Amino acid sequence: MGKKFRETSGLDTKDLVADLNKAYCDEWLAYYAYTFMASVVSGKGYEDMEEFLKKIASEELEHQGELADMIVKLGGMPIRAFGDIEKNANYPYPAPPKETDDYDKIVKFVMDAEAGAIDVYRKIAKKTFGKEDVVYQLVTHILSEEVTHEEIFENLK
Repeated sequence: MGKKFRETSGLDTKDLVADLNKAYCDEWLAYYAYTFMASVVSGKGYEDMEEFLKKIASEELEHQGELADMIVKLGGMPIRAFGDIEKNANYPYPAPPKETDDYDKIVKFVMDAEAGAIDVYRKIAKKTFGKEDVVYQLVTHILSEEVTHEEIFENLK
């Protein structure tokens, strides 16, 4: 992203990078949690739940890549050390349910995580609307996918 464009956005770029870095950390935690659950899910019809979790995990990984790219374009740097991911996230690591065959708990776990992501992206969208069009477009794109994730799991209830 060009320097002139960044200077004319009307937003504090450092503050925006901090918000995006927190969302970046959230996406890494979501990716790990969903991948973990996909690896251990059990019970009747576990293959379908595993498939849903893997699909969403891959999209969360895509989101962290998009956020990392935007952070760099804004002149920032994504969180470097994996050990710093949880302490820099908006929310702590969402502990997956212990019961790997309790689909109600798995669905609640995913829906709670998606609700948090939706809240984060809504806040960034409101902050950037009419001020930082490129970031606004990215976060609303991710927001749309997070809403879709929530809907997929709502339909499993």
